[in-house]
Amino acid sequence: MEHFSADTLVRDVLTSHPEAAGVLDRLGLGCGSCLAADMDTLRSVASMHDIRLDELLRNLNALLDEEDD
Repeated sequence: MEHFSADTLVRDVLTSHPEAAGVLDRLGLGCGSCLAADMDTLRSVASMHDIRLDELLRNLNALLDEEDD
């Protein structure tokens, strides 16, 4: 699968990889239960919650890298 980008919708992350909810939780994000997940991108979530976008993407994309191994 292609890596997640800053413009990936949170809902797409969660539906394609349910284990991503754990990554988001560890970063203090409750995206799994947020109604805005259907329209928020990873960039907007990082900005709203003062989380470094590169850190968020690195953690989420690590899930994909593990699948490739």
